[in-house]
Amino acid sequence: MGRAWIGAILGWLVAGAAMAADVHDVRLWRAPDHTRVVFDLTGPSEHNLFVLQNPTRIVLDVTDTRLKTNLSDLQLDNTPIRQVRSAVREGDDLRIVMDMSASVDPRSFSLKANEKAGDRLVVDLFDQNATAAKPAVKKTAQQGSKRDIIIAIDAGHGGEDPGALGPGKRREKDVVLAIARELHRLFQADTGFAPTLIRTGDYYISLKGRRDLARQRQADLFVSIHADAFKRTEANGASVYALSTSGATSTAARYLAQRENAADLVGGVRLSDKDDVLAGVLADLSMTSTLDASLQVGTQVLRNVDNVARLHKKNVEQAGFAVLKSPDIPSILVETGFISNPTEAKRLSTSSYQKKMASAIHAGIRSYMLAHPPSGTLIAWNKAQRGTEYTIASGDTLSGIAQRFNVSLSTLKSTNGIRGSKIMVGQKLTIPAT
Repeated sequence: MGRAWIGAILGWLVAGAAMAADVHDVRLWRAPDHTRVVFDLTGPSEHNLFVLQNPTRIVLDVTDTRLKTNLSDLQLDNTPIRQVRSAVREGDDLRIVMDMSASVDPRSFSLKANEKAGDRLVVDLFDQNATAAKPAVKKTAQQGSKRDIIIAIDAGHGGEDPGALGPGKRREKDVVLAIARELHRLFQADTGFAPTLIRTGDYYISLKGRRDLARQRQADLFVSIHADAFKRTEANGASVYALSTSGATSTAARYLAQRENAADLVGGVRLSDKDDVLAGVLADLSMTSTLDASLQVGTQVLRNVDNVARLHKKNVEQAGFAVLKSPDIPSILVETGFISNPTEAKRLSTSSYQKKMASAIHAGIRSYMLAHPPSGTLIAWNKAQRGTEYTIASGDTLSGIAQRFNVSLSTLKSTNGIRGSKIMVGQKLTIPAT
């Protein structure tokens, strides 16, 4: 009996020791409107966060946890954190103190281990004066009130979510941000276009948050850039995807959508961040031209990418990508290649190839937008000034055509370089805009 009690006590002691967690790493990212600090844990742990004033300090008490990393290695430049220090509290608890140089709105939450990452404790410090961090998006072009076409460029992943990992420690989040920045530069040089980067640096944004930013900036098109991995390293080639309101068009499309949608597991999306009216969104998509426009622009992009890279699929594929679920913005996702493939990973990491891929995406989007410009834009106005084309049919006369299109006969003749009144069946006329 005595031995049984001793065994039970030893079991309780071992179980108690196993319940203690270690902080084995601390990571920090700066976003335009907040700073995120992530504590990587060896197991789950309870915590409490509170604020002390004069001076301002953010205090984090973590139950039954030990610090096994160096806080002094954190890069605190361009953050509201002046210093991070720690202490042992009540024997087994860990206290983290962040001395602040500016006021913030702190929020914290725990994340349970999943297939993408281990247990974590996340602290988000939101700037109280974040208006200056919002990027300026041109709403109008120089000619009167005719606005620019706004292209929202989304570099996938970021921050604690590196995305797919390739040989040589290559990270998807770095490759796609470089391509996104080059694409942004190309559109900036175009008259009538106003690009905006959804992610401007190395920080995490939820999938819904990316869609929300595009909508806040009144985007006419959303393009998300990725370089994913596949189960087989020999998989290669670029692809373009649009949203599917039903099933995926292939097994690979379904697999990639599941991988991309799992990004929120890494970033810590909570239940309150989920879509409340997802079914309604999909219903709206099926009743509007948004999805059709997505497929059309995706086709144009795919044709241009074909000149730069081998295509994984010859057609635009579809799957349930959460980042594409905007009911009012045509949205595409471009997989620039498989970073899990050694050859493609090496190519994707070079500046020359990143520029070629950005140029191909730019050419495809630009081609579509020049042919189908949103109303009220400078591009639409310029297109209207070039007039419409009319093919002369049997029985047509110049005066009758002029009357039909409500233009003067002299304007119709001068526009088409006609001196007399002779016309031929099948001849094409440009009808000037009125």
